[in-house]
Amino acid sequence: MATTKPGTIDGYIAEFPKPAQIALEEIRAAIKKEVPEAEETISYSIPTFKLNGQYLVYFAAYKNHIGFYPVPTGNSIFEKEFSAYKTTGKGAIQFPLDKQMPLRLIVKIVKFRIKENLKKIAANPKKEK
Repeated sequence: MATTKPGTIDGYIAEFPKPAQIALEEIRAAIKKEVPEAEETISYSIPTFKLNGQYLVYFAAYKNHIGFYPVPTGNSIFEKEFSAYKTTGKGAIQFPLDKQMPLRLIVKIVKFRIKENLKKIAANPKKEK
């Protein structure tokens, strides 16, 4: 597990064992493929993607899982898919490292978050960075 504060997503990924590195890179690639214009950054000491100056999604490695944030909680379109995973708190889901990463679900979440962010920008256009 990471012990220092990384400055880049590459630095973050490099601090983990190979299974976590593979999962993190798969998630990163899926997000980049779906939203190539998104900015990669580190926020809260974990990999983050931003779009139009707004945070889109965060993800992090742990001993036995990858945490993915924020996920749309209380949304019926994700209810069935989320039931296969542990969800915690507001907007967090855990993908076990000993299973294949659910990249289709991750892309579906990213697409949903893009729509949420665009609505937020449309409602308050002066906040866009």
